[in-house]
Amino acid sequence: MDLIKNGWFSEINKLWPGQAMSIEVEEVLHNERSDYQDVLVFKSKNYGNVLVLDGVIQVTERDEFSYQEMITHLPMFSHPNPTKVLVIGGGDGGVVREVLKHACVEQVVQCEIDKMVIDVSKKYLPSTSVSYSDPKLYQHVGDGFAFMREHTSEFDVIITDSSDPDGPAESLFEESYYQLMKDALKPNGIISTQGECMWLHLPLIKKMLQFNRRLFAHADYAFTTIPTYPSGQIGFMLCSRNPETKFNTPARTITEAEADSMGLKYYSSEVHCASFVLPRFVRKELSDL
Repeated sequence: MDLIKNGWFSEINKLWPGQAMSIEVEEVLHNERSDYQDVLVFKSKNYGNVLVLDGVIQVTERDEFSYQEMITHLPMFSHPNPTKVLVIGGGDGGVVREVLKHACVEQVVQCEIDKMVIDVSKKYLPSTSVSYSDPKLYQHVGDGFAFMREHTSEFDVIITDSSDPDGPAESLFEESYYQLMKDALKPNGIISTQGECMWLHLPLIKKMLQFNRRLFAHADYAFTTIPTYPSGQIGFMLCSRNPETKFNTPARTITEAEADSMGLKYYSSEVHCASFVLPRFVRKELSDL
């Protein structure tokens, strides 16, 4: 197993040249090639079980909540009443789990192309896949592009939980994909997508923000911190068809007691607002858009 040497997994990738996250491995739990990608799950010394796709860390049990909560609750709390939600990707189940914490949701549809990711997550990541038995969930194993072409003007919120823009996922960062999501939204709908790292991919973030501000009434970039993602940070592209949306001010706020009852560990109404406050070097790069 080339990815694991001397008991350590190292995430070496051309998308973050000259650096790598390494995690000490206790036991390999699953290692197999699906129809789409290499799927690896291992038990780590300090981060619990870890899901790796094509050599890139997707989920660790220790820190997954910071990503799952933010990619989900930023759009969900920016919408006044999201009842129907589409999740593209997210085979580990974490986004579905977070969506279903909103009592207003009547149905969540998940399109995940790789059934193996769903299956290994059910087996080895029970805390993220916990909501896969929820009756509000409709799960479609197949291509999200084709699904959205057949379901226009249908969803209040669409969340794309994708891997990085390399190989098959590269098309998920193009303008044509955002147009497809826009067409699948209801008139006041909102999207949230994995928006890459400000330390590594600022030109791509700028490009995406530029075309999304043409496509949507509002588009913004927010971020969270997460130790096991490259450079310890990941961002989100938030776009709305509703001219009244103000992403840095949630349409629905929650108290500490409500956050506790939802089982939230990272997201709060205050963190929501703060996640759109960008460092000066990022703000200056994006200021001419």
